[in-house]
Amino acid sequence: EGMALPQRILFPPEEICMDWQQRQRPGAGLCNLGSTCYINVILQCLTYTPPLANYLLSRDHSQLCHRQGFCMMCIMEAHVRKVLHSSANVIWPRAVVRDLKFIGEEFEPDMAGDAYEFLRCALEAMQRACLSGSSNVDISSQTTTIIHQIFGGFLKSRVTCLRCQAVSDSYKAFLHVLLDIKAPSSLTKALENFVTPKSLDGKCCLKCSKCEKIVTASKRVTVHCVPKVFTVCLERAADHTGKKISKIVEYPEYLDLRPYMSDTAGEPLLYSLYALVVHSGDTCLDGHFFCYTKASNGQWYKMDDESVDNCGIHAVLRQQAYLLFYAR
Repeated sequence: EGMALPQRILFPPEEICMDWQQRQRPGAGLCNLGSTCYINVILQCLTYTPPLANYLLSRDHSQLCHRQGFCMMCIMEAHVRKVLHSSANVIWPRAVVRDLKFIGEEFEPDMAGDAYEFLRCALEAMQRACLSGSSNVDISSQTTTIIHQIFGGFLKSRVTCLRCQAVSDSYKAFLHVLLDIKAPSSLTKALENFVTPKSLDGKCCLKCSKCEKIVTASKRVTVHCVPKVFTVCLERAADHTGKKISKIVEYPEYLDLRPYMSDTAGEPLLYSLYALVVHSGDTCLDGHFFCYTKASNGQWYKMDDESVDNCGIHAVLRQQAYLLFYAR
């Protein structure tokens, strides 16, 4: 349906296991190496992403990896094994901090950073690692790596000419979604806003291929193919000055993505919250990051650098969330 089929499948989706294969107490806390709380929260959320942890604990990647030097998948594999299997209460994420510049050029070990930016760069670095042994991979096949098979979905963008009603569709792969929360008071309202048609007029006018004139049009973005893990950033930067939107945005423990799909008919597409990142601080440019994750034993824990403390779902759902992680 307008989307090119991949010429090859780089990782078979049927090999992805969404449930924990090993159940245990939570793993170690992470030492803050100066200003690294933004790194620690993302490492913890990825460590407690069941399909990713299952794959990394299997060591399938490192056994076949021939990369010389930096490989984000090998680093994550070693990190997740260390966190979940070490008897220590706290570990130092030295390898990640040591190779920070390979993950994202903007990151410095002794400077504060943004958790969403680090997540974005970490996923891209893992994606590059998954593609490193495969040459001449077409764009569609690039979305069949283990990373895209877990975090990746497709958005459909439909532009309708308001003069002749001609429609044109385009598709874009995504690994995470950024939502505007200036007006919405809940995640579901922010998602409704995301899929509401927006008008393209003024500077955004476009030339319709059918009427061959510059026209006003409407554009609607919907989720076309859902990911196994749905990752959302609630945009808390009010503007470029670092002013922060500090309001509470409600989010559910269980989320149905069906209403935000291109095809809203059919069974509910249910997701369960398993991790979230919180930013505390008056502006986006300072403050502190901590997170909540659901361990393989089914219990929730607040993870704040070195400390890992048991907590209940009511505390989890009352946070000023910044990033939300939902698993299918």
